[in-house]
Amino acid sequence: MSPPTLQVRNLKTHFFTRAGVVRAVDDVSFTVESGKVLGLVGESGSGKSVTGFSILGLVDPPGRVTGGSILFKGQDLATLSEAAMRRLRGNRIAMIFQDPMMTLNPVLRIDTQMIETVLAHAKVSREEARQRARDALGQVGIPSPEERLHAYPHQFSGGMRQRVAIAIALLHKPDLIVADEPTTALDVTIQGQILAEAQKLCAESGTALIWITHDLSVVAGLADDIAVMYAGKVVEQGPVVDVLDAPLHPYTVGLIGSVPSRNHRGEPLRQIPGMTPSLLNLPAGCAFRARCPRAEARCAEPPPFAEYRPGRFARCIHPYQEAVAA
Repeated sequence: MSPPTLQVRNLKTHFFTRAGVVRAVDDVSFTVESGKVLGLVGESGSGKSVTGFSILGLVDPPGRVTGGSILFKGQDLATLSEAAMRRLRGNRIAMIFQDPMMTLNPVLRIDTQMIETVLAHAKVSREEARQRARDALGQVGIPSPEERLHAYPHQFSGGMRQRVAIAIALLHKPDLIVADEPTTALDVTIQGQILAEAQKLCAESGTALIWITHDLSVVAGLADDIAVMYAGKVVEQGPVVDVLDAPLHPYTVGLIGSVPSRNHRGEPLRQIPGMTPSLLNLPAGCAFRARCPRAEARCAEPPPFAEYRPGRFARCIHPYQEAVAA
């Protein structure tokens, strides 16, 4: 059998600052099969985006990957040279950034940027590259794509720029796409269109997709599996339907409970008390225990990442038993 598209094992990415070591990603593991979608969920500062940057080798100093392996079709990306990574990035592995201007050059026309992206990895004519660029813009819902190819990024709205960035990521139909909250700036109609295109791409071409988000409603309709991150660690992982229907970890329960649609009319919005702890000074044991309604003395010890049901993992010493027994 061929290996999975991506296997991340015990990944550690630390930032070495004057104030101390920030353990942004600390012992993270997950697998994404061909044609599947993994939703990577958590609050701001939980380590989701740094995990994505680590996969593509885009962590800048003072940060660096300090441990673990990132196996892309059996090849460890952490051991590749920068030249080898450049050949993969944008071709077999693509990333969609939350800020489209991390993808787009403000002084070049859209057609120049998209055509050069095609020609950098494919031996095709310039006219064929232009056709691919035009088709990609139409695929993400940009009207009059032929005319828009002549525009500069500043002539697009923020949402339109994001759609162009998504189109560039889709140009080569990569084996793996890491999407870092790419639909945050888009209206609901276009967001639905982009999600439908992402699902279609995964189903038809076998692309593996990691969708980084804090929006559980997006993950519920898009992902096959979900990994919930908190303070640099994955605290729960499993099939998306099982995790959202019967969560094991108290943090996952809090995230689901804080979705506005789950609150009754006239009642205050439910929320998780407190703030995410500083990654410079994490508490001993479970990092969530200061905010957890089920915390007890045993939580001062580091909880194991255990399998409580087939395919259902949680980092908690006493998960919700009704979910275990379901």
